[in-house]
Amino acid sequence: MFPVDLKSDTVTRPSREMRQAMFDAEVGDDVYGEDPTVNRLEETAARMTGKEAALFLTSGTMGNLVSVLTHCGRGDGAVLGSNSHIYFFEGGGLSALGGIVPLTADDSSGVIHPEEVERNCRPENVHFAPAKLLCVENTHNLCGGLAVSPGQMKDSTDMARKHGLSVHMDGARVFNAAAAWNCPVTEFTSLVDTVQFCLSKGLGAPVGSMLCGPADFIAKARHWRKKVGGGLRQSGIIAAAGLYALENNVGRLAEDHRNAALLASMLSEGGLEVERNPKPTNMVYFHVPEKAAKDLHVRCEARGVLFNAASGGRIRIVTHIDVSREQATAAGKIILEEVLSS
Repeated sequence: MFPVDLKSDTVTRPSREMRQAMFDAEVGDDVYGEDPTVNRLEETAARMTGKEAALFLTSGTMGNLVSVLTHCGRGDGAVLGSNSHIYFFEGGGLSALGGIVPLTADDSSGVIHPEEVERNCRPENVHFAPAKLLCVENTHNLCGGLAVSPGQMKDSTDMARKHGLSVHMDGARVFNAAAAWNCPVTEFTSLVDTVQFCLSKGLGAPVGSMLCGPADFIAKARHWRKKVGGGLRQSGIIAAAGLYALENNVGRLAEDHRNAALLASMLSEGGLEVERNPKPTNMVYFHVPEKAAKDLHVRCEARGVLFNAASGGRIRIVTHIDVSREQATAAGKIILEEVLSS
């Protein structure tokens, strides 16, 4: 049963069936467009998201970076949530590599409200970096893995269109959002020009992300991928894992959500402060007393339950394909026992 790794859904390991698909993958040189497995993956991702084309990249961070670099020129502004992954966790790549100005907006509710979008669309003036792009995130990591509804997104994206902005979605876990709202993923992707989603999180592949959008945009993005060192060769071996994930693992994401809900309920009933989330997915954020927070992750790790150290007493645990209901139950009991014994 142990260990139970709840650090992130990035820790998943490929199943035997996924490994077999990788072993059997037909490959070619992808920079020449000759890898048939990569081509199939890109065609599948484009079809599933309702876009004309797609591009296989090594990570979600690269996917977001390449997208923003393709949408914006140097000195252009990108409207970003101040809690967004692009702004907070991607090394400032849009500024370091693209000279793009982050125009930060309040996304503490998980969404950038229309008035926040409009506030950043200042009139044309030599003093202002012109806003060219709105970036939205769904699900929203720092807001507890919140799945923002298509309606909430549309209010914001409509305002962006009104001011002539393009829209990119960091949809690293957008299939989790679709599972939470029990709707096709195209309910979300149809609202944006481009979307990045990860194969290596809840979908269980070992590496890779997809960038989907119009064919002419993806052609330009492919050039940017090359510029940032992302040209791939016989990458069908890893693309096969992503293809297997899209064909087999999308439909099971709701199971991860149920296991996360179980953990949230156990921790709350055990007396811990669990953050409420109007539309939760596979993440649980909870708070522990300062005394317990200092080394709780160390004590739990010694008993086979892994999660990251507390930040200000706030802890995140994430369920995924490698965490069963039995394991989630056992992990919840161990966390409570270690908090109460501290």
